[in-house]
Amino acid sequence: MKGVRTREGTRGLAREGGLIGAVDEAAVIARVRAGEPEAYAELVRAHTGIAIRAAVAFGAGSDAEDVVQSAFFKAYRSLATFRDGAAFRPWLLRIVVNETRNTVRSAVRLRSATGREAALLEAEPLIPDSADPAVAALETERRALLRAALGQLGEEQRLVVTYRYLLDMDEAETAEALGWPRGTVKSRLNRGLKKLGRLLPPPDGGGGGAGA
Repeated sequence: MKGVRTREGTRGLAREGGLIGAVDEAAVIARVRAGEPEAYAELVRAHTGIAIRAAVAFGAGSDAEDVVQSAFFKAYRSLATFRDGAAFRPWLLRIVVNETRNTVRSAVRLRSATGREAALLEAEPLIPDSADPAVAALETERRALLRAALGQLGEEQRLVVTYRYLLDMDEAETAEALGWPRGTVKSRLNRGLKKLGRLLPPPDGGGGGAGA
């Protein structure tokens, strides 16, 4: 299958992700099903960025690119079962998350908790060298606090918060990706955000919440 075979190719597509714009997914899928496999590269280019973000967010760490490549391949092999009229992105991200979980379960036998945390930090987007060092340090600290707080949420709350805000998916896409009714998404998201609000320090770094 052209366009998704190599890890280096996936890296290149990730760098291009912001340049693709909207893709007529139904038309591309129809072309692939009609015997034009190279058309699948359009879907890869359009969704590699968010797929990598999802893999990192759910714990793939330094294996994120390999996870995404595998997920795209599995999605390609499963296009025959893709429901006509459905959105491709939520369907793909379900595959990415499942692949991430499989990878994490395998890796846990080989890595210590410290090693997994280090891999996750290395896999995060780098702060540009031109950034103010103080700003860079603050962003790193905020990411660490957010990761720690998310880790204290229940599985369902962590999933819905990650999809809705870290992956910037709308409510309908989140519901489709998780296979939940929209009302369930709303209620679990509301509970998750409330718990995060209690766990995270205020934006100004003040500590007045407990004694106020």
